[in-house]
Parts: sequence; structure tokens; C-alpha cells
Amino acid sequence: MSKVRFHIATSLDGCVAGPNESPEEPLGQGGEALHEWAFELAAWREPHGRDGGEVNASTPVIEERQANVGAGIMGRNMFGPVGGGDWGDASWKGWWGDEPPYHHHVFVLTHHEREPLEMEGGTTFHFVTDGIESALDQARTAAGEADIQIHGGASVARQCLNAGVVDEFELDVAPLLLPGGVRLFDGIDPDLRIELARAVDAPGVTHLKYTVSR
Repeated sequence: MSKVRFHIATSLDGCVAGPNESPEEPLGQGGEALHEWAFELAAWREPHGRDGGEVNASTPVIEERQANVGAGIMGRNMFGPVGGGDWGDASWKGWWGDEPPYHHHVFVLTHHEREPLEMEGGTTFHFVTDGIESALDQARTAAGEADIQIHGGASVARQCLNAGVVDEFELDVAPLLLPGGVRLFDGIDPDLRIELARAVDAPGVTHLKYTVSR
């Protein structure tokens, strides 16, 4: 059965990005350190077009979350550029170069219309201007029986949690603090009920997987 799920890296104090996001530091000050545990993993490097890498306790976690994904949803801040606004000459194609790591249809929430953007490697970005429910409907159609993955950022993940459409999510908890950053659970529905399904201790990170009760 198809699921809606997400994974996101967070600090011990619940921040998924640092303060003062900028084109030079799109994850804010200190935010890139949330992901350092992943950069040398072969399972992370391969979909990003990079060779080599190591295998450790994070490997099966990464491989599991990459499997059975038929479509994705992301926010405008995740797609970029920092500051948003209209698309200008439409030269901006995301942070990932000519071949993004998604390899499926990705629905980007935005206030500004834009034609679909077909990239190398099977990724097509669709720009949705009529809200999260429309993005979910389109993602379900594109995904078929496969899962829908919420690629971020925090705002879209919160919207989906508060809408009651998320089946499971995983936090990659890095051992650092980012006071003043972007907090994942600010404004979350206090009636949300979750259960810990798994905890994996790995080098530089702890993976906590939760299911959402309905």
C-alpha cells in the first residue's frame, strides 16, 4: 500500500536549518553540519552522481528510504533560490545541477506559475500554485502504487503532518545544537500521535523512525 513519508536531518534542539539562510549558506549558519554523516556514504553518493563511499549502519536506512518512491513533494524554499519571488528568466533549475538525485516527478509548492522542468536522470519538477492538497493529488497520480516522499523543507513537512496525510517519518538526529534555527515542530498540531518504530545508532547520527497514529 502506498505511503506518504519523509525524512529530515535535525539537531538535538529540533532545528533542520540554521539561522540566516543565504545563497552561500542555503541551510543557514551551521546547517550543512546536520548532513555531514551522509556525505561519505556510498548509498548517498551514488544517486548524487558520485563514486566511492563507505558502508556503515546508516547504509540500510538510506537504501530503505530510497526504495519504492514514485513521486515527491517539496516547498519553494527547498527548490530555491533563497528569497523566492517570481521565476524571472526561469534560469534557476534547483540546487542540484543538471541531474537532480530524485529520478521521479517532484511537485514544488509555489505562488508563481512555471512550466514543468524536465531534467536529466528522470526528474521532472512540476510547479503547483493551488496548495498542498493539489500537490498530494498530483503526486498520488504520478506515484501509482509507489510511495510519496516529502523532500522538504520543514514547512511542507509540518503542513502534511497537520493535514493528517503522513504515514511515517524519520529524523536523522545529529549531535549538535543550532539555537535560533528553523524548528521542524513549531506550530505542529498538539493532537498529533506518533510511535517510535525504530532507532538506529550510526556514526555521527541517530536515525529515529516514527509511525503516525490516526
